[in-house]
This record gives sequence, C-alpha cells and structure tokens, in this order.
Amino acid sequence: MDLSFYVITCEVPNLKRSQFEVAKAATEGGATVIQYREKNKSSRELLEMACKIHKITQRANIPLIINDRLDIAQAVKAEGVHLGQGDISVKTARMILGPESIIGVSCGNIEEAIEAERDGASYIGVGPIFPTSTKDNARKPIGIKGLIEIKRSVNVPVVGIGGISVDNVGSVLKSGVDGVAVISAVAFASNMKGASCNLSKKIKKVREANHEFK
Repeated sequence: MDLSFYVITCEVPNLKRSQFEVAKAATEGGATVIQYREKNKSSRELLEMACKIHKITQRANIPLIINDRLDIAQAVKAEGVHLGQGDISVKTARMILGPESIIGVSCGNIEEAIEAERDGASYIGVGPIFPTSTKDNARKPIGIKGLIEIKRSVNVPVVGIGGISVDNVGSVLKSGVDGVAVISAVAFASNMKGASCNLSKKIKKVREANHEFK
C-alpha cells in the first residue's frame, strides 16, 4: 500500500467540480490513494458516486477508501474505510470488514494514535499539520513537531494532513511520515491534473532524497 500521495475528494460547487472529476484528475495526476469523503448526500447518491470513482481507481490499480460509511465500502467492494474519532470503533470495523480491509483512523495526539494502532488500524491520518479551511471543526494545528512525536509513538504507517501544499510538502515528508493527504491542493487548483502531477513529482523527489540520506 503506497500512501505517499493520498487525495481526499470534495465537491467544489463554485468551480462546478464534482467528486468524480476531482478523483479522476487526481488519479491521472499520480495519486496513490483516493478517499471518497461526502457528508451531505443521500445513501443512494453516495453509493452511485462511490461506484463511479471505484471504476477509476480500479483501472489505476490504487485503493479507494470510503470515509465513515462501512455500508458503502462493502456495497462497492472498496479497499477500505477511514474513521474519525467519533465514528464506529476500529475493532468493530475490523470485525465487519475482515482482516484484509484497509482501515485508517484520524488522530490528533499520541494517545489517539497508540489506541488506533492497538485496535488494529492499518494506518493513521495525523493532523491538522497546518491551518486548513476544508474542515469546519478542525483542531488546532499540531505542526511538524507534533507530527514527528506521533510518528515516533507508533509502528503503523502515518499520513500527514491539513494545509499541505506543493510548497510545504517537503517539510512534512522530511518528518519521516509515510505520506501526505491533500484536499484543496488538488480540488481547488486551477488545473487539478497539473497540480496533482506537480505534487506527485515533488513527493517522489523528496522521498528519494530522504532515502539517499538514510
């Protein structure tokens, strides 16, 4: 599982962009994971969009992660789910989805990260690293220092999220995390595929440099 370039979809009405268009551009631009995240649609709409996006990710041979909704993940045979701190527990999700499914968990501190790993999380999403406008109830940013502390506290893969762009992605990756997750850096870009390509290239370049340094 390559978590290096993790793109979370969103609808951008003012730019007339659907979740599908964001996922398609991100995948074509080099995303290694797509998470379908939608809070305001009906279950039928969620299922229809998840099916469309899954066809894209399957062709690209990358995993589709469904945010929160285990039922939608099961219905479309997605590769996994991502859970927040207020969602169903990792243990319960693992019982329902089985040992092969990818289960990610959002964590904002060491205690949450350790608990997620203990309960069977496949990876943890840590943040926000920087201030972000894509989540109304976002926590206070933990910064690179906080990210490093959490990364050192667990053995499962860690993905940094929150305010990450092509300009600061290098500093995030140098912390030792396994990947970065973005929303606005792709979905709000004037050229989504181009922005994805630029991020993908930057991520690969920094990771190669980090490997050589080690």
